[in-house]
Amino acid sequence: MRKFLVVLDDSRECLNAMRFAAMRAAKTGGGVTVLSVIPPDEFNHWIGVGEVMREEARERIHAHFEVFAKWMRDKQGVEPELAIREGEPVPEIIAHIKSDPEIGVLVLGAGTDKKGPGPIITQLTRTSGSLPIPITIVPGDLSKEKLEEIT
Repeated sequence: MRKFLVVLDDSRECLNAMRFAAMRAAKTGGGVTVLSVIPPDEFNHWIGVGEVMREEARERIHAHFEVFAKWMRDKQGVEPELAIREGEPVPEIIAHIKSDPEIGVLVLGAGTDKKGPGPIITQLTRTSGSLPIPITIVPGDLSKEKLEEIT
C-alpha cells in the first residue's frame, strides 16, 4: 500500500496538507502516516525536567493527532498512523521516508506569509533531487472546496 506522509506541526498550512493526504489516500486506496518531529532544543534542561518536557510534548502531539485522525476516519474512511521522532525536522523527515518503503509521497503545506513557503519546504526543495519520493506542496490558502475539487 502506498502511504502519504504528512508533517504535523503548529502551522496553519498543516491543515490543508492533512486534508489533501487523507483525500488522496481515500481515493487511491492508500494510507496516511502523520509525522511529528520534536526539536532537540526543547529538552536542553536538567535531565529530570527534560524528560517531563519530552513526555508533555508527546502528549500534545497525540492530542493534536487525534483531532486529525478522527476527521480522517469519519470523513475519509482512512485510518492514519502516527510517527514521532526527535531531532532536526528535515533530517528526521528524510530518515523516516527511508525507514518506511511504503511511503510514496511527502505532502507539505506551503505557508502564505511574505517569508516564503516555510522552512521545511525551503530546506527540502534544495535537496529534492536526491529524495527517494516526490513531494506534493499544497498551497496554504487553498479553500476546502478547491481542495476537494482537485483531489
